[in-house]
Amino acid sequence: MPQINPSILSADFARLADEARAVEGADWLHVDVMDNHFVPNLTLGVPVVEALGRASDIPMDCHLMIDNPDRWAPAYVEAGAGSVTFHVEAAAAPVRLAREIRAKGARASMALKPATPIEPYEDLLPELDMVLIMTVEPGFGGQAFLDIMLPKIRRTREMISKHGLEMWLQVDGGVSESTIERCADAGADVFVAGSAVYGAADPAHAVRALRDKAAAATRSASWSCGH
Repeated sequence: MPQINPSILSADFARLADEARAVEGADWLHVDVMDNHFVPNLTLGVPVVEALGRASDIPMDCHLMIDNPDRWAPAYVEAGAGSVTFHVEAAAAPVRLAREIRAKGARASMALKPATPIEPYEDLLPELDMVLIMTVEPGFGGQAFLDIMLPKIRRTREMISKHGLEMWLQVDGGVSESTIERCADAGADVFVAGSAVYGAADPAHAVRALRDKAAAATRSASWSCGH
């Protein structure tokens, strides 16, 4: 079943606890951590993640768009994140970092910016629980979906299948009712949605609608046959 992870980057930061509760039924709460160095924006950090963990029962999926994740990522597990994603472009020792995240009890995920190819990292996949293919340039919400990322999603799904891995393939950026089916058909099964959820009159209904569209596309996708 496809998973929908609403991104609080598109929520009202003055009402984060209420906004977290507004997406009841979501699979994960996607928390974008930006440091104004790796990306040109500054969002939130460990204290806010801890507060969100107290405010909502939805597990947290922390996406670290930061320099030096080798140093900082473990703190997000300790803050309550159930999944922690680091950018391979910023990690000094991605295998060691993935193992440390897993050892602390969270799912380890590796993110790739649009211009970063997946092929050099094929051998790392068994060390991970999820790969995140960015479908916009990281750093800002509300950007338009990059269709040119669809072949990369397909290639990543093919690698996962080739190695027989039970891992998730996440997409983040411009995911909406008009783009989610293409992502699912290409091989994604975890979808980050920001403005498509928090810009809706009923965010919880938007989550269900997105999941339904992704599920329909997945059932007819060639990659899902036999799964």
